[in-house]
Amino acid sequence: MEAPTLRKAGSKQEEAFGVQPRRVADLGTVPSLRRSNSSLHKVRRSQNLFGNSEKQENLSSWIPDNIKKKECMYFVESSKLSDAGKVVCECGYTRQQHLEEATRPHAWQGKDWDPKKHVQEMPTDAFGDIVFTGLGQKVGKYVRLSQDTPPSVIYHLMTQYWGLDVPNLLISVTGGAKDFNMKPRLKSVFRRGLVKVAQTPGRAWIITGGSHTGVMKQVGEAVRDFTLSSSHNEGEVVTVGVATWGTVHNREDLIHPSGGFPAEYVMDEEGQGHLTCLDSNHSHFILVDDGTHGRYGVEIPLRTRLEKFISEQTKERGGVAIKIPIVCVVLEGGPGTLHTIYNAITNGTPCVVVEGSGRVADVIAQVAGLPISEITISRIQQKLSVFFQEVFETLTESRIAEWTKKVGRQAGYTAWKQGASGHQDILVRTGHASRSHDHFGHENWDHQLKLAVAWNRVDIARSEIFTDERQWKPSELHPVMTAALISNKPEFVKLFLENGVRLKEFQASEGAGRGAGAAGRTGDRPRLLLPVPNIKLNVQGVSLRSLYKRSPGHVAFTMDPVRDLLIWAIIQNRRELAEIIWAQSQDCIAAALACSKILKELSKEEEDTDSLEEMLALADEYEHRAIGVFTECHRKDEDRAQKLLTRVSEAWGKTTCLQLALEAKDMKFVSHGGVQAFLTKVWWGQLCVDNGLWRVIACMLAFPLLYTGLISFRERRLQAGPGLPRVRAFFNAPVVIFHLNILSYFAFLCLFAYVLMVDFQPTPSCCEYLIYFWLFSLLFYDPDEFGLMKMALLYFSDFWNKLDIGAILLFIAGLTCRLIPALLYPGRIILSLDFIMFCLRLMHIFTISKTLGPKIIIVKRMMKDVFFFLFLLAVWVVSFGVAKQAILIHNESRVDWIFRGVVYQSYLTIFGQMPAYIDGVNFSLDQCSPNGTDPYKPKCPESDAGPSPPEPPVSPARGVQAPSVRPPAPTESKLEKNEEAALLSWEIYLKESYLQNQQYQQKQRPEQKIQDIGNKVSTMVDLLEMESLKRSGSMEQRLASLEEQVAQTSRALHWVMKALRDGGFGSEEGIPAPAPQKASEGQDLEPDGRQEEEDVGDTHHVNARHLLYPNSHVTRFPVPNEKVPWETAFLIYDPPFYTDDRKDRGLVDPVGKNPMGRTGLRGRGSLGCFGPNHTLQPVITRWRRNQDGAICRKSIKKMLEVLVVKHSLSEHWALPGGSREPGEILPRKLKQVLRREFWSSFQNLLTQGTEVSVPGPGRSAGHAWGGASSGGSQDLRLPLQHLHACDPGMSVRWQVVDRRIPLYANHKTILQKVATLYGAFY
Repeated sequence: MEAPTLRKAGSKQEEAFGVQPRRVADLGTVPSLRRSNSSLHKVRRSQNLFGNSEKQENLSSWIPDNIKKKECMYFVESSKLSDAGKVVCECGYTRQQHLEEATRPHAWQGKDWDPKKHVQEMPTDAFGDIVFTGLGQKVGKYVRLSQDTPPSVIYHLMTQYWGLDVPNLLISVTGGAKDFNMKPRLKSVFRRGLVKVAQTPGRAWIITGGSHTGVMKQVGEAVRDFTLSSSHNEGEVVTVGVATWGTVHNREDLIHPSGGFPAEYVMDEEGQGHLTCLDSNHSHFILVDDGTHGRYGVEIPLRTRLEKFISEQTKERGGVAIKIPIVCVVLEGGPGTLHTIYNAITNGTPCVVVEGSGRVADVIAQVAGLPISEITISRIQQKLSVFFQEVFETLTESRIAEWTKKVGRQAGYTAWKQGASGHQDILVRTGHASRSHDHFGHENWDHQLKLAVAWNRVDIARSEIFTDERQWKPSELHPVMTAALISNKPEFVKLFLENGVRLKEFQASEGAGRGAGAAGRTGDRPRLLLPVPNIKLNVQGVSLRSLYKRSPGHVAFTMDPVRDLLIWAIIQNRRELAEIIWAQSQDCIAAALACSKILKELSKEEEDTDSLEEMLALADEYEHRAIGVFTECHRKDEDRAQKLLTRVSEAWGKTTCLQLALEAKDMKFVSHGGVQAFLTKVWWGQLCVDNGLWRVIACMLAFPLLYTGLISFRERRLQAGPGLPRVRAFFNAPVVIFHLNILSYFAFLCLFAYVLMVDFQPTPSCCEYLIYFWLFSLLFYDPDEFGLMKMALLYFSDFWNKLDIGAILLFIAGLTCRLIPALLYPGRIILSLDFIMFCLRLMHIFTISKTLGPKIIIVKRMMKDVFFFLFLLAVWVVSFGVAKQAILIHNESRVDWIFRGVVYQSYLTIFGQMPAYIDGVNFSLDQCSPNGTDPYKPKCPESDAGPSPPEPPVSPARGVQAPSVRPPAPTESKLEKNEEAALLSWEIYLKESYLQNQQYQQKQRPEQKIQDIGNKVSTMVDLLEMESLKRSGSMEQRLASLEEQVAQTSRALHWVMKALRDGGFGSEEGIPAPAPQKASEGQDLEPDGRQEEEDVGDTHHVNARHLLYPNSHVTRFPVPNEKVPWETAFLIYDPPFYTDDRKDRGLVDPVGKNPMGRTGLRGRGSLGCFGPNHTLQPVITRWRRNQDGAICRKSIKKMLEVLVVKHSLSEHWALPGGSREPGEILPRKLKQVLRREFWSSFQNLLTQGTEVSVPGPGRSAGHAWGGASSGGSQDLRLPLQHLHACDPGMSVRWQVVDRRIPLYANHKTILQKVATLYGAFY
C-alpha cells in the first residue's frame, strides 16, 4: 500500500532535493510582463483562501500512509509511580492511556518489557495546524511521528505539504535545556545576529528542541522580537522545533486523528511538572515518538539524521547549485551539549560558541584560539571549577581528561564575542567550513562565492573572498554573475563589474541563442531569458520585438548584449540592476529614452495603481538621466551634442534620440534648451534664426526681395552667392513651407466659402472645379520610404488626420449629391456642414503659435471633461422633458415634434426660455394645432389657456476638439564608424562626469548626511567596543607573558643555584624552593621543574586519538595533548583493547608500543599486523604553467601541481598510494590510475625520488601503527589522457599544491615537506 505513495513522493522530491528539474519554469512570460508586489500579495491571498481546504485534504490523505506513531502494545507494571501516584507501565503511561489490547492477557505474559518488541508503529493521530490560545492568531504546523521515520519523508513533508522553501542555510541551535540568564547586551546581540542570518534571501531554517525552556526559549524570544518589529514584506522566520512527544505537556490537545485545523494548545508552565511546554514562537514542530512517556533525548538521533540529510541536499538558485550548509550555534549547555558539538565538529559541521552565555559555551570560548599545547588538564580543570561549581566535585579525573580532549578539538570552534558581529561570524564560519570540507583549489573560492551570492552577503564577499589571496579571472565570475542577475542582487553585480567582468564578454560567453522567459539552464550553464513586448520605438514603426531575430518559438540575443540586459532588467522590474546596466551602456542617452518609452508603455497594461505610479516615476527618472547626460554634453560642445540627437542608433532600431523622445513623449527632454536650439535651427533651415517673421512673409509674397539682402542666411556662400541657390534655400526652409501652407489653406477656405455663398450653380463653375482639384490633390501624399502600410498606420494615429479624412469623405458625399439634380439642395447642406469641419482644421494649424497654442490645448483637454458633464445634463433634460410632454401634450404621434418637446424645449428651459403654452401669458390657439394635423404647428396642450407664442428656431451647436501639430520629422545623420566611435566615447566620458555629479549631490542632501553620520557613529561605537575588547585581551596576554617570563626566570635561577650547589658552593639547606605555579597558568610542570614542551608531531597524531575508532563502535580512552608521550605520567590511563578479528584481550604485544605516543586504544585495531604497517604515497608533481609555458608563481614562489585521486565513497582526495606488499615498488592504487606501459617508467622515477617518512592515519592503535613513506617525481609533464581508472568510481586530477587542500592529515604533511624541498609555494 505504501510503495506507490512513496514513489510519488519521491518524484515530487526531485526539485527540493536538488535534482535537475525536468522543465524550466517560465517566470518572465506573464500576461503583463511585470507584476507588482502588491498584486502578487493579492494573488497569493486569493490562492490561500481557495487552496487551504484542498491542502488540508491532501495532507489528511498523505500523512496516515507515510507518517507513523508508536504505541506500547504490552502493559508491564513498573516499580515506579507517576507524579500523581498512579501505577504506570514500563513505558511511562498509565493503564488508561494504553490501547485496550495492550491490557489484555497476552502471549508476552510474564516477559520483561522490551521496546523493540512491545512498541509498534501505527498511523499517526496528531498533525495539522497548531494555535497557541491567548497568543494571537499565529498558526504553526505540527506532526507526531515515529523515531524511525526516514528523514527523506520528513523533508518531503516540510517542503511539499508545509510549503517551506528549500533553505540556503541550516542553523542548529543547541545548549542548555534549563532556563538560564544572559547579559542584556549579549542577549540583544545574539538575537539580532541569529535572526539576521535566518533572514538571508532564500531563508535559513533554525532547528531547536522546540520547548519553552533554555536555549529554545531564547531562540523563540528572538524570533518574537523580530516579528513584532519587522514589516510584512520581511517574511516569517522558519523555526523548527524537534521535541520528544512523550515529554510535551498538554499533548492531548494535539491529538486529532483526521488532522487538527487548527489544534488549540494551552501553555501551562505552572502545571507542567517534569514535562515541558512547546514554545509559541516556533513556526513548525516535529514531535518524535518512541512510545514512552517522560523520557528526554528521544529526538536527538532523528534530529541528527534529519540535519545530516538536509545538509546533503543541493539547492539551485539563480542557476547556481550549492549544497545546503549547516552550522551549529551553542549557548550555555552541559556535558550533553559538549558531546553533541564534538560529534558535529568530527562530522565537519562548524560550531559558533556564544561567549558569556555560561557553562560549556564559556569553557570552549575561554580556550578558543590558544595553542593546543596550552589546553591542558589543569587549565580545563580550573575552568570547570569556575563554570561548573555545583557539579565540579563529582567530576572524575577520566571525565576531566575526556573534557580536555573534546575541548582541545578546537579546529571547528568559533567564539562569538559580545563586540563581534554575530551574523558575520556565523556566515563566515559556515563559508570557511563548507569551503574546506568539500572543495579545494579554485573550487574552494568558487564554492564560497556561491554561498555568499546565495546569502546575498556582499560584505562577506568583499572581506573574505575578493582579497589578495585569490586573483579572479573575469571568465570565472560569469556563472555567479548570471546567478546574481537572475536572483536580483545588484550589489554583487556591481562587485563583479568592479573585479573585471565586462557585460559584452559576459554575454558573449553565455552564447548567442537564448529563449523567451525569465531564467533557465542549458546543461550546467545558467542563462538569462528575455520576454520581449511589442513596443514601437520610432515613427518608422520599428518595435522592440523587431530588434531580435526570430527563431522557433523564441527570440534570440543580437548585436548589443548591454542593451539586451537593460531591456531584461526593465521588463523584469529590477530597478537597481537596470541602473547599473545603464551605467555600463555605450549609447546612454538613447538607452535612457528607450527605457522611458518602455516603462510608459508597460504602465498602460498595469492594473495596480501603486505599480503604475512607480513605473511612471522611474520613466521620469530615466528621462532626467538623459537630460543630465545631454546637459553635460551640451555644456562642453554644442555641435557634438546636436550630433548625438540626430545620430542613428543601430542598437535601438536605427532611430535617433530625438525620435525616441518624441515617441516616449518626454517633453522635458524636448524642452531642453539644447534640443530647442537644434529644433529652431532645423525649423529655419538655411536661414538665420534672427530673421523677423515679417521679412519672411514679405519675401514669400514678393520673392525678388531675396536679392536685396532682406533675408540673411547661415552660410556665407548663400549670402554672397548667385540668386537661384538663395531662392531654393529660402523656399525649402520648413518655416517658409509652413507659412505657405497656411496662406494656401486660407485661400482654399475663402474660395470654398465664395462658392457656397455666391457661385453655387446647378452646373459646377470654374471656381468649383478648382476647389475639387485643390482638395483631391491632398490624396496623393508621398509616403517616402516608410511603406504604404506603416504610413497609413502612422497617419491614422493622429486625431487631426482622422478629422481630415472625415472632412474629405463628407465632401465626397456632398459632391455626389450635388451632381444629382434631384439632390442639389441636400448636397449644398452637406458641403456647408463640411465647410465647418475644414474651418475646425485651423485650430490644429494655430497650435504652433506661442499665444494661441496653449489655449487651444487647454480647450481640447477641457472638452474631454465637458462631455462627462453633458452626459449628466442629458439625464436631467430628458427626464424633465418626458414628464413635461406627457403632462401637457396628449398622444402626440409626430416624432419630430416629440423630439422638440422632450429635448429641445427642455434644453431651452435651462436658459429661461419657457414655452408659451406653459407660461400662458401670450399663448394663442392660432399658434398650435388642436388635432396635430398641421405639420408646422405643435399640438395644443390640454389646457384652457390661450395659444402659445411660436417657438424660436433651432440653432445647433457643436463641440470642438483642440489640435496638436505634429512637428516636422527631425533630420537623421549617418556618421562614419570612426566619427561615431569617437562621439560615443565622448558621450561615455561625460556620462561618467554626470554620474559623479549625481553622487556628489546625493551625498550633499541633508537626509543622506544624517544617515552617513548615523552610520559613522554606529561604526565608531563598534570600533570602540572592539578596541576595548582588544585592549583587555592584549592586557591579559601581556600579563600572561610576564607571568611566564617570571616563571622561566625563577626556573633558571633555581637551575643556577642547583648547579652551584652541585659544584660545591653553598649548602642544600640554603636553596630556596621555587614557588608553585597557579593552576590558572594552565601549564603542567615536570618533576625536574622544566615546562613540558609541545610535541612537534602532535598535530600528526590527532587523527589517531579520535574518540570513535573508524568503522567501529569502539570508543577510545580520551588522551589530552599533553598526555600523548609515553614518558608523561598518566595514572588513570586505561584504554580498551580492540582487534577487529581477535577477541583475546590478554594477548601480549611482541613488538612494542606506538612510537608516536598514546592513542587511547590497545591492540592493533583494523590494521593488518602488529607493529609498523608501511604504506607508500607517491608524490607525483609538476610545475604549474600558463598557456605560454612559463611557470606560474605566487608570493614569488613557484607553484606545484600534484596528482591526486578520489574514490566515489570518500569525501577526501588523496595521494595515489596505499599499502605495499614486500618487494613491490608501485602501490595498488597507483596501478589503477596508470596505463600499464607507464609502470616501468614510474618505478624508475620513484627510485630516483626523495623519500619522506610521516606517521600513519587514524586507524593506528597502541600496538599497531601506520607509517607512510613517499617518493617523488618532479616536473612530470603527463596529460590526464595518459591516466585512466580501472575502477569507474575513481577520479583522477592534477591539483595545485595549497595548504587548504582537504587531504588526509599525513598527506598534507607530505605535500608540505615536498613543497619545502623544492622551494615551492604552499
